[in-house]
Amino acid sequence: MTDRPRSASTTARSEQRILHFVTGGFSGATQVAVDLALAGAQQQGMQTLLVLRRKRTTDAARVQALRARGLQVEVLPGWSHLATLWALWRLCRAWRPDVLVAHGFPEHLLGRQAGVWAGVARLVQVEHNSRERYGVWSLWRAHRLEARTARVIAVSEGVRESLIARGFSAGLIQAVPNGIDLDRFPAEQVLPLVSRVPGIVMSARFSRQKDHLSLIRALAELKGRGLRPPLFFAGAGKDSYRREAEAEVVRLGLQGQVQFLGHHAAMPQLLMGHAICVLATHYEGMPLALVEGMAAGCACVASAVPGVQGVIEPERNGLLVPEGDASALADALQRLLAEPDFAQGLASAARQRAVQEHGLPLMRARYEQILRSL
Repeated sequence: MTDRPRSASTTARSEQRILHFVTGGFSGATQVAVDLALAGAQQQGMQTLLVLRRKRTTDAARVQALRARGLQVEVLPGWSHLATLWALWRLCRAWRPDVLVAHGFPEHLLGRQAGVWAGVARLVQVEHNSRERYGVWSLWRAHRLEARTARVIAVSEGVRESLIARGFSAGLIQAVPNGIDLDRFPAEQVLPLVSRVPGIVMSARFSRQKDHLSLIRALAELKGRGLRPPLFFAGAGKDSYRREAEAEVVRLGLQGQVQFLGHHAAMPQLLMGHAICVLATHYEGMPLALVEGMAAGCACVASAVPGVQGVIEPERNGLLVPEGDASALADALQRLLAEPDFAQGLASAARQRAVQEHGLPLMRARYEQILRSL
């Protein structure tokens, strides 16, 4: 570990100490934890520490950028669960948090277990997906830890329902939708769709969760119908999944239409410059990338899976298509391209929904209320 935080003996204990533990893969869960930690650091009487579990995709420059913003950040070993548990136990013993908030799977298992061993008084689990990789052993551990957990936060009503279906106590679980920084999408820069490139943007890391292949195949179907909108994939992730997507683009002869941008720092500008945002996915919790597309005033199309269904209202603020159905996705995209007035109506309603219900201040206030109540 580097830059070890000050021990509790050097800081007045009148402050509430919140430790956020999350993957260092810079996923949506990481972004939520970062936003909450930054907000907590600005609150009177609250001190926060962000702890990342190192992944192959942990970017040292992004970690340093967080520290430059005044956030206390620790990066722990991630090569084995035991190494992570040992390092987090030591950190908890040194920093003595009042509340440990463990985000995502398997981090919420590792984080809460280390918190139990270190004697942390209050443990919080944040479930970020509706279809996590629970096996018999991990589900048993989760139920054992439930008895030591003060609150379980689900990032959408769909995630809450999935937890209840797995046998977790409904009274312990509270749904708090994710929020985004709406200042990155100022109203004066949200142009009508007719002023934008009639192209498609999908912002998602390359992983087994996301369904880039269905979108590529939908684009091939559109090509057969005489429509050739450009497609931009933004996001990093696993090289093997990206290579599979690139090979599918070549197989279908779409090299001139599809661009792989990797991690893209200027996502608001990319989204606000294009007409359509797509989230093709196999499962979600509460997708930040989709909400960003809505805030950017894009016409949005997404897979009809839990987490997404609570955000997109079909025919009102977007379109939903069956999971993995490339033909249905092509139909939805063709409709948006062929009916500009309809697309604009969806885009305007999507922007309104994002502003009213998915702003970062609202999410932060809900979390702060929960944490202070503990």
